[in-house]
Formats: sequence, C-alpha cells, structure tokens
Amino acid sequence: MAAGNTRSDPSIFRWALGIEYDGSGFCGWQRQIGQASVQAAVETALTRIARQAVEVVVAGRTDTGVHALCQVAHFDTTVDRPESAWVRGGTVYLPEAVTIRWARPVGADFHARFSATARRYRYVIINRRQRPALFRQHYAWVYRPLEVERMQAAAQSLLGTYDFSAFRAAACQARQPVRELRLLQISRQGEQVIIDAEANGFLHHMVRNLAGVLIAIGAGERPVSWAAEVLASRDRRLAGTTAPPGGLYFVAPRYPDAFALPIDPALPFAG
Repeated sequence: MAAGNTRSDPSIFRWALGIEYDGSGFCGWQRQIGQASVQAAVETALTRIARQAVEVVVAGRTDTGVHALCQVAHFDTTVDRPESAWVRGGTVYLPEAVTIRWARPVGADFHARFSATARRYRYVIINRRQRPALFRQHYAWVYRPLEVERMQAAAQSLLGTYDFSAFRAAACQARQPVRELRLLQISRQGEQVIIDAEANGFLHHMVRNLAGVLIAIGAGERPVSWAAEVLASRDRRLAGTTAPPGGLYFVAPRYPDAFALPIDPALPFAG
C-alpha cells in the first residue's frame, strides 16, 4: 500500500503535502468563488491525479499576495497512488506559481492544522530610498532608514503569551486572541531588513500588524516603548498601519518529530 490507512477504514489513505507558492496572483490560500486561490489550484490538480474529488486541509491560511515556502496540507483519498504521482503528477497540473515539494503517507492521527505545535513567518523589507524594480511583489519597500536595534528592543516586549487583540484584523474569526509569541527577531543584511516570527498560532494580519508597529519604531516615528503600549491597549486602532502583504512568507509549521515530515524550507533572500 502507498500510504498509511486512516480511521478504521483500510481503504482510505491520508497524505501530507509540502507546498511552495508565490501568492502574488492569488486571493490567498482559501477557496473563494470567482477568484483564483491556491487551495482551488491544488485541489483541482490532485483531483485530476486521483480521478475523484479531493479536498485539502491546510496548516495555516494565507492572505492575498502572501507567499509560502513550505505550506503543509493533508488530504484523504480511496485511491492508492505512489508518492511520485502526487508530487510530479500533481505539479504538472498546477500553475507555475505553485509547486508540490513533497508528499508523505501519514496516519489518521496527523492533521495539518491541529497537529502543528507552531508556525513560522518571515517578513522581508527592502530598505533604501529607491523603489525596487526587481522582486517588487516579494519585498515590502520602506524608504525611510530603519534602525534595527530599536526594532529589536521593541520586539522584546512582545515575546510571551498575551492577548494580541491590538494586532488582529477586524475580520479575524479566531475564537480567542491569546497567542504565545516565541520568536520575534529582526536582522539586517545590506538593504534587507528581516523580521522572523514564530508562535503557537497567529491571528488574522497579526504578523503584518507586528511588522507595521516595528517599522514605525525603526523609522523613529514612535518610541521603543510604543510596542508594549499597543499590546497592553488591546485596541487595534492604536497599532497603526498594516504592513503590505508582498513581503510576507509563511515559512513552515512545526510538528512533533514522530511525524517525520521533511520540512526544510529555504528561507527567502537573506539567510
């Protein structure tokens, strides 16, 4: 058999996929009527391989224009196919902006969303006076000089388990706003300023709102203490501008080692 059986039905197989995509031309991950979505593209490709309807469950949905280095999804099917059918065959039917990097058989205890213990994002800024001509849909451009030391100092006050209501979008559907932010690191390599964030989960627009606050502080528009003030307020109206989506990358989810998934995303631009 090609894959681990799921539930109590030996004829149902569950597969996990690692998916890379350029979100520039999509309305986001989630399927939406009349718009191009990554989910619809992947399900259409897998359905052609399986010759039956396939629905995928994803680790973390991304918004319009947001990219993914190793998005993880799972699906169930009653057809027995080898790994190569899902990876090479599936990618043949995908648009050029989407690639299936790997496929692995998993058991019924694996769930792309609920088995994840953390998720990591990277926000990439090009920081120079001139607007970029290259990679303009894959950077966020900030022309004002950014002081990384100020940004990193502000980030320290956001680490930990807090109510992140001030950093969630008004349309956020999460049942509760408490998240554990485990990593928020800012670095510079030449003209690039990189924000890396990892948490047990993220609210809608949370990373882009964190980036917006840190950019304002790095540009000297706000004091370092402002980040803590925004967090304590629990008021989205005080958090300022939401950073644009093009610089945001869903890096990968984290899972317990027992699942042995080959999650090894190559980070974009600076290392």
